[in-house]
Amino acid sequence: MTARQMASFAPHETGTLYLVPTPIGNLDDMTFRAVKTLQAVDLIAAEDTRNTQKLLNHFDIKTKQISFHEHNTQARIPELLARLQNGEAIAQVSDAGMPSISDPGKELVKAAIEAGIPVVPLPGANAALTALIASGITPQPFLFYGFLPRKASEQTAALEGLADQPEAVLFYESPYRVAKTLRAMQAVFGERQAVLARELTKKFEEFIRGSLTELIDYAEASARGEFVIIVAPGAPKPAAVSTLPLKAQVQAKITAGARPNDAIKAVAKANGLKRQQVYNEFHGIEESE
Repeated sequence: MTARQMASFAPHETGTLYLVPTPIGNLDDMTFRAVKTLQAVDLIAAEDTRNTQKLLNHFDIKTKQISFHEHNTQARIPELLARLQNGEAIAQVSDAGMPSISDPGKELVKAAIEAGIPVVPLPGANAALTALIASGITPQPFLFYGFLPRKASEQTAALEGLADQPEAVLFYESPYRVAKTLRAMQAVFGERQAVLARELTKKFEEFIRGSLTELIDYAEASARGEFVIIVAPGAPKPAAVSTLPLKAQVQAKITAGARPNDAIKAVAKANGLKRQQVYNEFHGIEESE
């Protein structure tokens, strides 16, 4: 099996699927290319046609829309694929930000790729990255999770799976659940530094930085707007020190396939000892006074 190669702008017989980000609040964040693309395509597949129509009106875009959201995805994909295969160009947009990122789109992208239809992404607004770069938390590496499950048991299981991640973790949350979600995070993660980014790019944009306890206090007192939650990684756990004698530790690594010298180095590092000390212990060499 060979990799499938597809040049976005090479001549092709089908139409093209364009993934067009839209502003997350401030309409000035719409790019020139996004406007031109929405004007040029034959159809816009929108998460909410009423919401998108306001954007189209603002930029004087006359292109027709069709609804494409989480409740009609499977029914709509065959229709959109047929139009793409007939040569039409379609732009897919979500209500705000990047298509497919906690929004509809990924199923259509996968179906288009499998059908040999070019998929062209446009860069643009994204709430998670916008929040991250201003958070004050080390931005690289990071893990984007999005919305946690709503069911308490599933949410706890998801958080437990993230507890030992060595990077910052980014979440989305609504104002109605943010306090409850922060309490669940504290219960699993313990006390950590975190940031709430609220109403990004809008008039009341705000960053609340502090411990999870401090953010819980804020959220319980006042939680309005859509939130990005960024949780800093926890302190690294100290490596477990083996209770086996040094010679047995070295032998265990050799038995597992390590070369003797490599095993001695590894055991010395794990125990905070000099290599020579472990070497002497393994070979039964008494250190001279």
